[in-house]
Amino acid sequence: MQLNSINVIGQIADLKDTDYKNTLAITVLIDLLIDKKIFTREEFAHKARELDTTTLSELVTNRRLELLS
Repeated sequence: MQLNSINVIGQIADLKDTDYKNTLAITVLIDLLIDKKIFTREEFAHKARELDTTTLSELVTNRRLELLS
């Protein structure tokens, strides 16, 4: 195996580790917010579905409109 291939494999492993840690942190934050009754799991799921079907340009436009209101 070439040194370049080993470096790429190492970088992929680092990315997977970073992705895992980020996912864990987000999960912990969501669970804490739900536990503190900031929002419900259902509200979170609804918002996630809503954002998943919205394009980036729609999100930016909506955010700008909210800030202007």
